[in-house]
Amino acid sequence: MPHGKRFLAAQKEVTEAAYPLAEALRLLKRMPATKFDQSVEMHLKLGIDPKQSDQNLRGAVSLPAGLGRSRKVVAFCPPEMVEEAKKAGAVEAGADDLVAKIQGGWMEFDVAVAHPQMMQKVAKLGRVLGPQGKMPTPKAGTVSPDVTKLVKEFSAGKLEYRSDAGGNVHAVVGKMSFEESALMENILALVEHIRRAKPASAKGQYFQKVVLSGTMMPGIVVDPKSLPLGV
Repeated sequence: MPHGKRFLAAQKEVTEAAYPLAEALRLLKRMPATKFDQSVEMHLKLGIDPKQSDQNLRGAVSLPAGLGRSRKVVAFCPPEMVEEAKKAGAVEAGADDLVAKIQGGWMEFDVAVAHPQMMQKVAKLGRVLGPQGKMPTPKAGTVSPDVTKLVKEFSAGKLEYRSDAGGNVHAVVGKMSFEESALMENILALVEHIRRAKPASAKGQYFQKVVLSGTMMPGIVVDPKSLPLGV
């Protein structure tokens, strides 16, 4: 599809092959405004082999400045935890009743969290939740005995991420309305988290390419050497 005038105007501003992170953020903030508050996206090309199961990344991280949005969370939990989960912000909570509701076609939520005791019941929903990336799993940080804490964190916008078949991680790190300092905080927190998650078997340069963009804006390549992590 041909790009609109706003995108093309923004594209003309991207004159360098790569920018230091601080300059990339300043350039991003100068992009033409839209009628809605665009998400700021970060795309990381990592030096991992997606064909190796031990090199696939998946997890969750709370960013210091948040994501600028709330998310609908459901909680699979024992009956005695249902009320607390709902008070914490869950749009729905339960065990067999919640499983049956989802099996019946209800999917009006963004994230599902679960108490470890519920995973045998939740397993029935693997074919429904799995393809949508909503299946609770310890690796993604969505399974814990402290269901109330999970609900609060993910309702507030805790970020889930996973590497794709090309070894990339795509993540929202805030909104265009955020101050540069807030975006910087979130970006550095995400990069540090991904750095710590580097698979032991991954060889060579880990952060191979870093790109920032607004939802409807061209990508701005960030020089990995400008990241203060020795990558």
